[in-house]
Amino acid sequence: MRQAGRSLPEYRAIRGVGTILDAIAQPELAAEITLQPVRRYGVDAAILYSDIVVPVAAIGFGVDVKPGVGPVISEPFRSRADLARLRPLEPELDTPYVLETVRILTGELAIPLIGFAGAPFTVASYLVEGSPSRTYQHTKALMHEDPALWFELLDRLADLAVASLRSQVAAGAQAVQLFDSWAGALDPHDYEHFVMPASRKVFEGIADLGVPRIHFGVNTGELLGLMADAGADVVGVDWRVPLDAGRERVGPSIAVQGNLDPAICLASWDVVEQAALRVLDRNGGRPGHIFNLGHGVLPETDPTILERLVELVHGYQGPARS
Repeated sequence: MRQAGRSLPEYRAIRGVGTILDAIAQPELAAEITLQPVRRYGVDAAILYSDIVVPVAAIGFGVDVKPGVGPVISEPFRSRADLARLRPLEPELDTPYVLETVRILTGELAIPLIGFAGAPFTVASYLVEGSPSRTYQHTKALMHEDPALWFELLDRLADLAVASLRSQVAAGAQAVQLFDSWAGALDPHDYEHFVMPASRKVFEGIADLGVPRIHFGVNTGELLGLMADAGADVVGVDWRVPLDAGRERVGPSIAVQGNLDPAICLASWDVVEQAALRVLDRNGGRPGHIFNLGHGVLPETDPTILERLVELVHGYQGPARS
């Protein structure tokens, strides 16, 4: 996850003041933050230090990321007139710092770099709500009351995601992840009708690039099959769904990513070890499992716990036999 390094003392030492958008705009800094967890943990891939709102911020929609809060919008999306604020993304002009960060990293890494973008629904929820929400009341109201406007909004956000992902791959990213972090706020009908077409457009828009495509969400147990149908090669399964059940829901041709509860990593090593082994055992030795947390690393996590976790996964030989 993007938050892999945020519990590290070396991250806090160099992060500096200002918002995450300020740090992302400094390629050397963003590259170093990306590399820190790779050096510390010895993981099998790096994930770009960036944020899902970078494209909409770069085109001038009026987005900031408030520490301790998340994305906040100075003037939330409220009417058809607001579509004019969503111009196409020109990555080389709008987000050159992201591309430079990718180029730096691909020159230094001996493992793959994963680029990413925000899925249309999750980005839309920030733009419409104006800040993180627990109810998504404005988003759902717009979705149902003015479907035509909703679909136009998601179509433009899909175009932004495609442009951003394609530019990251062109700069050297070897896999991509689409973060639909808040899709779990929807029931299957609303997801399939109002959201899935835009997500599918993103995956189809990068299919020719030949890189693995990961689809991630939180609390999406009832949506896993639909998320797989949207076109990804890998679907994230959060900790609420046992990994073997998640595999059944996404189907045999889709790889899975997950799904240790991040909060477990605040416990003692004995607890973490047993929880991680349960995840690995539930996979049953089947290919196509990316071991990961079910969401991001919590800032309070002890880095030594994550070091031992990586060692455990790398040394795993299958379920113990009595």
